[in-house]
Amino acid sequence: MESGRVAELLENKTILITGATGFLAKVLVEKVMRSQPNVKKLYLVLRAENAIAASQRLRDEVFSKDLFRVVRERWGTENFDSFINSKVIPVVGDVSSNNLGIEDSNLREEMWREIDFIINSAATTRFDERYDVALGTNTFGPFNVINFATRCVKVNMLLHVSTAYVCGEREGLLSEKSFYMGETLKGTTKLNVYAEKKIVEENLKQLNAQNATEKTITSTLKDLGMKRAKIHGWPNTYSFTKAMGEMVLGECRENMSLIIIRPPGISSTYKEPFPGWIEGLRTMDTVVINYGKGKLKCFLGGSNTVLDMIPADMVVNTILIAMVAHANQTQSIQIVYHVGSSLRNPLTLSNILKFTKCCFHTNPLINKNGKPIKVSKGKLLNSMAKFRIYMTARYALPLKL
Repeated sequence: MESGRVAELLENKTILITGATGFLAKVLVEKVMRSQPNVKKLYLVLRAENAIAASQRLRDEVFSKDLFRVVRERWGTENFDSFINSKVIPVVGDVSSNNLGIEDSNLREEMWREIDFIINSAATTRFDERYDVALGTNTFGPFNVINFATRCVKVNMLLHVSTAYVCGEREGLLSEKSFYMGETLKGTTKLNVYAEKKIVEENLKQLNAQNATEKTITSTLKDLGMKRAKIHGWPNTYSFTKAMGEMVLGECRENMSLIIIRPPGISSTYKEPFPGWIEGLRTMDTVVINYGKGKLKCFLGGSNTVLDMIPADMVVNTILIAMVAHANQTQSIQIVYHVGSSLRNPLTLSNILKFTKCCFHTNPLINKNGKPIKVSKGKLLNSMAKFRIYMTARYALPLKL
């Protein structure tokens, strides 16, 4: 039933998607094209030198991926290319710029006339990103998107992909509520989003006046982001700038309906278009791979420590169902949805250790000599004190408790 309602909503509709080459956006585009081939048009915003380069980048980084295998088989190779060309409009742009960096005025006017839905998934996800880069994409990117959306004459809603980590490191049940402008997690400090931008500009000005190297500028701005985040109660630059992005959207949306989706760590597909599709090393993957290579012997955390993960296709399905649920409402809305697994279907660290151990015992990785790598049983260390004792005993490091 829900699949039918999604197909009905998307039929003959025009959708703008930012961050088009990102992991989640690819899964979203595939789902749209598979579930509703009669979608009118997809404007996909991505960075490129020109329209030709943008088209090539979409072919190389999106539509050539195995993710689109089901759609490709349905249409056949030649017809698949024609289908993509008839539906997808590559848009050279950058959410950190005014008008999303779209310089072609004719294209902008066309988009403002035609767009029905906007999905903003553009983000930089490094926890310790340069503060200027993170602010530009995660905070003022949404500002530019909402300003662009208000120019669209028939847009139904803006859906913004945020992160569950905007809630910081608080414990217990967290309500699905919006951040108001100036709110902090500490509750004792007043946050001014626009003042944060000035702080960055002043730091950059000083660094340039000192003829600082690019390495020094990067290091200084990374430290600045972490410092500013912790002053206001967030653990890192990523979650801090994403939270500020939500604040900007809430303040600037006017009569625009706004839906905010907050997923935790996003993992491989659960079911659609097929199980297990992933791209690159994501979230827990680095830990798992290092364990499989025999490099990681212990895990820091308790056996019941919960790692909130969510398959990419579940996030995409939530995005589309949220659009169905709130499309064509007579009054504008602002709604937040957390999309996590830690309450109803928690994944514990002991389970991860059990699953990875079983996986690499059954299907071991092969070392450079062509021999299977034997993995250890793995240890769970539930405190930093135990971790230091373990490292001291194993590697003869000085013990500092």
